[in-house]
Amino acid sequence: TTQSPTKSVQSQFESCAAAEGKIMPNEANEALVRRWYEEFWCQGNADAADELVDPDFIDHQALPGAQAGIAGLKEFVRAWRRGFPDMAGTVELLISDGDMVVGRFRLSGTHRGDFFGLAPSGRRVDVTGIDILRIRDGKSVEFWYSEDTLGLFRQLGVTPPEEGDIPGSSLAGD
Repeated sequence: TTQSPTKSVQSQFESCAAAEGKIMPNEANEALVRRWYEEFWCQGNADAADELVDPDFIDHQALPGAQAGIAGLKEFVRAWRRGFPDMAGTVELLISDGDMVVGRFRLSGTHRGDFFGLAPSGRRVDVTGIDILRIRDGKSVEFWYSEDTLGLFRQLGVTPPEEGDIPGSSLAGD
């Protein structure tokens, strides 16, 4: 059989990249992270973590005093959903390299419930951020993130907490 020129070039590129030790994008890991955003964050299905997250999961920016692992992660998404019950999100970009996936996201919602001690303001917010997840055996095992937390506080009309108290922000001591 004759191989198409496109397939031949692609195969040569993949062989060359493998020989040089470069890692190609991993579609299965990207699909897992897309589910992470859609089911876990956007739909607020905290129990999706049981399928998406390894029992030994490490959140490198967990809130002070938060439970470790899946339990802490579930409580974190529930807190966001309590504060912003109409929260919606979009995945703006996914980039993968081996076992790492980077996602750029946008979340928006109306502050209608308690949000980490902030009384409901009725204000609408729009926040962007970047997550980095390490995937092993089809589950997330590590998580780092950075979001526009200062912008979030400004949109809520509040003064941000002291430096080092905001996980995932440039103000955090992580």
